[in-house]
Amino acid sequence: MIKLERLCLQMPGFSLQDITLDILDREYFVLVGPYASGKTLLLETISGLRKATSGRIWIDGRDVTSLESERRNIGMVYQDCALFPHLTVAENIAFGLKVRRRPAAEISSELDRVAHLFGIGGLLARRPQHLSGGEKQKVALARALVTNPSVLLLDEPLGALDPQAREKVREEIMQLHGELGTTIIHVTHDFEEAVAMGTRIAVICAGSIKQVGTPDEVFRRPGSEFVARFTMSVNVFPGVAEVDDSGTAVFTTGGIRLITETGIAGDCLAAIRPENIRFQVRARRCGGRQRLPPGSITRIVNKGSIVDVVVDCCRPSPA
Repeated sequence: MIKLERLCLQMPGFSLQDITLDILDREYFVLVGPYASGKTLLLETISGLRKATSGRIWIDGRDVTSLESERRNIGMVYQDCALFPHLTVAENIAFGLKVRRRPAAEISSELDRVAHLFGIGGLLARRPQHLSGGEKQKVALARALVTNPSVLLLDEPLGALDPQAREKVREEIMQLHGELGTTIIHVTHDFEEAVAMGTRIAVICAGSIKQVGTPDEVFRRPGSEFVARFTMSVNVFPGVAEVDDSGTAVFTTGGIRLITETGIAGDCLAAIRPENIRFQVRARRCGGRQRLPPGSITRIVNKGSIVDVVVDCCRPSPA
């Protein structure tokens, strides 16, 4: 559906570097990364708002690299919605159709269609300043979809919403995608949002793609230290992987030996997700061997739904 081949964009002080991606038809693809990593720049390059320095962009088998933005049949929604304040909701939604000089009957029909789709029929006479954050986002989505785009680009669509509105709009976007099947590229800095919404995820940092895969692949098998830390694998340890005399794969870090399942050998990093760690007051012993590394709790941070417990395994636990 969308193919990016060695896409580059050079800008003062920043660049997109050799971006190669294949995004499938009807896929909900999420581009996730920290602030200032190049996410919005990549969306704007795909949409045609910025011209690529090199590389190619293909949509539906058509090379659109040199096409103007309005000829790519792409809808885009920014975090701030970018609604025209002097126009009513109805005029905002119909704007793209009027620019394309569609007949009045078609404009009226399409306006009714998307207003019903988003449940905003009662808002059509209002202006943006009289809408809530969630209502503005719905209007922006309706405006992007009224022209029946091949691709919908969403730039942090939930970022400006409060938690309750964010959850509601997220569910509505997912339902909309299920009904329409429009190919969507969704940008976010929130990895939990990416996991909840994406069919596949691409992690971007400093203008380059670090890993692409399903949410579970990226979450459970990060391909680099950056991806591991970005996906909240806060326990990342340097050490050595080897196979011992019994044929068991072992990772050793700071004098602690951990049994693993890996074909990696030599110096490497191990990432252990916090939810996969259990601890107990006293380590069990089996045949004289201690099965768990000892340590001391140095800090407990209450975060409401979860509690962070910091354990120093280099400090022996009290007798």
